[in-house]
Amino acid sequence: MDRRNFLTATGTATALALTPGVLRAATAPAEGDAALDALLNQIFDENLLDSPEIATQLGLDKGARAGLKSRLDDNSLAARTADLARAKKSIARIEAVDPATLSKAGKLNREVVLYSFKSRIVGSDRYGIDSTIRPYRIFQQGGAYFSTPDFLNSTHTIQTTTDADAYLSRLEAFAVSLDQDSEVQLYDAARGFVAPDFSIDLTLGQMAALRAKPAAENSMVVSLERRTKAAGLTGDWAARATKIIDAKVYPALDRQIALVTSLPRRKEAGEWALPQGEAIYADALKAATTTNFTPEEVHQLGLAQVAEISAELDTILKSQGMTKGSVGARLTAFNESPAQLYPDSAEGRAALIAGLNVGLKAMQAKLPRDFINPPSAPLEIRAVPVEIQDGASNGYYRLASLDGSRPAIYFINLKSVGDWPKYTLPSLTYHEGVPGHHLQLSIVAGLKTPLLRRLSFFSAYSEGWALYAEQLADELGGYASPVERAGYLQSFLFRAARLVVDTGIHAKRWTRDQATDYFVDVVGFARPRSQREIERYCTQAGQACSYKLGHISWTRARANAQKIMGDKFDIKQFHEVLREGAVPLTILERLVEERARAAV
Repeated sequence: MDRRNFLTATGTATALALTPGVLRAATAPAEGDAALDALLNQIFDENLLDSPEIATQLGLDKGARAGLKSRLDDNSLAARTADLARAKKSIARIEAVDPATLSKAGKLNREVVLYSFKSRIVGSDRYGIDSTIRPYRIFQQGGAYFSTPDFLNSTHTIQTTTDADAYLSRLEAFAVSLDQDSEVQLYDAARGFVAPDFSIDLTLGQMAALRAKPAAENSMVVSLERRTKAAGLTGDWAARATKIIDAKVYPALDRQIALVTSLPRRKEAGEWALPQGEAIYADALKAATTTNFTPEEVHQLGLAQVAEISAELDTILKSQGMTKGSVGARLTAFNESPAQLYPDSAEGRAALIAGLNVGLKAMQAKLPRDFINPPSAPLEIRAVPVEIQDGASNGYYRLASLDGSRPAIYFINLKSVGDWPKYTLPSLTYHEGVPGHHLQLSIVAGLKTPLLRRLSFFSAYSEGWALYAEQLADELGGYASPVERAGYLQSFLFRAARLVVDTGIHAKRWTRDQATDYFVDVVGFARPRSQREIERYCTQAGQACSYKLGHISWTRARANAQKIMGDKFDIKQFHEVLREGAVPLTILERLVEERARAAV
């Protein structure tokens, strides 16, 4: 089990039904609820003590836990074994709670947390790897070399001298983390678990970029110096950080570069080529989508979705006078229109982010039409750090700290502004911001339930919601023109094509180039952006399928509620299911149906 995934953003479990009578029945505590809550809180605390980076991410590295702020996670081989043993013990403790003693909300908490734990240990328990979705310790988006510099800059807060000293301690620990990753990667490589050759090349390029500058100019030193000055802290912070990087971090990084350079090269892109690869991918697909679909079923569903969405896009493009060539070819041509591109400059990038903020504010104002008391928590929009943009995703969301000390962040990869034609940006903002991830997770942040349940993560639920949010934005009038609506449909086409290429790579033995060609031809994204996407799917199997399968589940649940309730259906009340918390897709559809039937 990958300890770095023990807690990540999404859902909670406060039950909120559609009528006052049902609400009282659903939330009335039973005799076992308090004991279950206490147990879940105890397990959370035990995990947190061994997850200092998550403690900082959540703003829980204070008070009695203040010592965690000076540490990084233990990512050693021994820690992998210990994590698995602790998870199995936690499962046994939760299973020992008799569900007959629990309320409806308590039973849901027990069911969801057990599902989460059991799903998360499959990789380490069955295959001796971190996870089925991320089977490689070091790759272009994985490893301390990739995550720690950004973590120190954007997550580790600096307000006091103690915070700055903790930063220096973590800088020393970074060297240890690098060696731990090297240890695990060497062990895994001996058993055949090495990322594809192109991933290794990207990884080495990013490591070289991190290593290239003199220690005094390293981004981690610059960040510490800038932020201590901003906080009014006197001291030789930059000099001390420079010494640590020169004496400890760079030597550890050099050792890791030498190791990665020596790893055996394999051209196969998919998990099928790994030991027990077909079984690993089937489990990865199950973990990512919380379904039992086979790779072939997902592949065929993707092809059908691609055909359906392409037909709708064809109609819009023809209405804009674009009639020649495939849908993908016409989108490619439109993407290259100068009128659709921001300047490839610092000013152009600033203007792009400013435009995203304008769109975010406009959609926030529309939310009361479809949500009861929608939250308005702050959201910062940032470019992906330059040091990791070559391997980073095109866009992603980072959870705010629970104590409010750090806002949520929506990152966009601006390596090439050509990847972001203007008409495609509204759907991205609605996905990452509101009514997507930011709205869902802000609702979660305001709920009162055990943190272990509140922070349960199911990619298909949260990414399915975010894709549904793009659809909801269309219903709210969020796309100002047919062209922007084409951008929204292209986003859907993009997610449908993921079903095809992910299963193509990992089950049908497609190459990276074959999958990239399909993306360029079908989706119409620029080739560099398409290739970055494909490279991510090659090293994080199944996750890309969670979006469209999750979206299908959300829309199917809504349609079923409308069928059951008829004229009584209320979109605002339907969206209140978010307050039930993140759950596997099968449970989501069950909850929606139960709520609908309780209201008629």
